[in-house]
Amino acid sequence: MSDFIEHCLGRVVALQVRLYACQARLADCTDPEALHDLRITLRQLRSLLRPLRGLPAVDALEEGAAVLGRLSGPLRDREVLTAELERLGLAHLAPIDEAQQAAGYVALARSDELADIMRLLDGWPGNWRDAARQGQLDNVKKRIRRRLHRQQRQLAQALRDPAHDRHRLRLLIKRVRYAAETYPAQSRLSKAAQSRLKRAQSALGDWHDHLQWLAQVEMLTSLRPCRDLWLQAQQASERRADDALLALYGDFPVEG
Repeated sequence: MSDFIEHCLGRVVALQVRLYACQARLADCTDPEALHDLRITLRQLRSLLRPLRGLPAVDALEEGAAVLGRLSGPLRDREVLTAELERLGLAHLAPIDEAQQAAGYVALARSDELADIMRLLDGWPGNWRDAARQGQLDNVKKRIRRRLHRQQRQLAQALRDPAHDRHRLRLLIKRVRYAAETYPAQSRLSKAAQSRLKRAQSALGDWHDHLQWLAQVEMLTSLRPCRDLWLQAQQASERRADDALLALYGDFPVEG
């Protein structure tokens, strides 16, 4: 196999090792960063796999990572909300207590979804090597470049849409940024452009978090003391996000 194909194989195996470690840390319930690290690992796995869709064994593994990401999302949202309330000195307003959160960690560690992705990862090296021997990976670099370019083109168009959806822009920016980190040579994005993507993603993420918290205020009366503060922060983060999005125009020009 080529060095690049071996590199992709090694990256997936390394991510599998990290997932095993995250699983053990979640089951132990003593590591506050375990869930966050699990989701980062899943994100890195999906970023590696997404441009390879259609190749043997890729689609099932990428979908498995997506399913586990969706399953762990609400648990992470509660972590973030709890951290915000602690920052405000209002930890007593948290909708769930530590015992409930710990039970969520254990359930995730023992979930069928996590077991399924581990099983798929076990079979990955053999499937990847078989695909290489059969010549199915001969043009893999070209495939990756083409798909990353398509992502960048979609972002360029979305940035200039007068009715742009910040939620969709946040998703597109995450995909382009993480793909550039995973495949720097194929993405051809400068470090400065990646830095601007990171800034825009951060501002949009802050906006999104406050939007979610404000939605919970409407359902949970215990959170109402936070409403005005969160509303002001949401409006400020929206302005920062719009400024950061404008700064991306030069990095992602619309093709003629």
